[in-house]
Amino acid sequence: MVTGLAFLATALAALFAQGALLRWQQRRSPHLSAWAVALALFALASAALALGTSNGWDRGTFRVFFLFGAVLNVPWLALGSVALLLGSDVARRARWFLVFFSGLATGVLLSAPMEAVRGTEIPVGKDVFDAFPRALAGIGSGVGATAILAGVVWSAARYASNHQGADRGRLALANALVALGTLVLSGGGIMQGVVGDDEAFALTLAVGIAVIYSGFLVAEGRRNTPRALPG
Repeated sequence: MVTGLAFLATALAALFAQGALLRWQQRRSPHLSAWAVALALFALASAALALGTSNGWDRGTFRVFFLFGAVLNVPWLALGSVALLLGSDVARRARWFLVFFSGLATGVLLSAPMEAVRGTEIPVGKDVFDAFPRALAGIGSGVGATAILAGVVWSAARYASNHQGADRGRLALANALVALGTLVLSGGGIMQGVVGDDEAFALTLAVGIAVIYSGFLVAEGRRNTPRALPG
């Protein structure tokens, strides 16, 4: 069951990443490129999960899973929300910082000492890595999730203060869906780390990715609304 759900999450994330990339190629909007990267990271993490739960974990597979699934994907997802709400100039500055953080995290996770992992049950990061890799995961996921939730509050407040125009309502809904998907993923991760429920984690991974992509579709819907023809 866990492996099947992991393969499903991989397929969904890869398909959705391709959709975001195609939209970015058409429009070159910064939020599209950030979300395409985030969804591609979800696909890589899910593929590592499928490989580990089917063939057994090893150090390389878990490094990939932890780097892309626990450290980097939420910050890149948050960059998409920042770009959507605050524009390309702010997103460009945030992207440079995120690129630096991604390079640092990659170097650390590829070289950090770790305990041996084996079997098909999902290892827990605190049992495998020392403090620094886990701190990077906490910083990346914590700051990223905070930025996403702050975007939800800000966009909802803007919509509440002025209901005119469909764009603000779509932005508020899109950010709420992205935040909901992030919370679903976080809840699955907490459940897996506390009680070791691998099936629940794999299920929330697939569901969270689908909810996040629905937010992407809502955000893009504001650009695809047909204009009324002059009468």
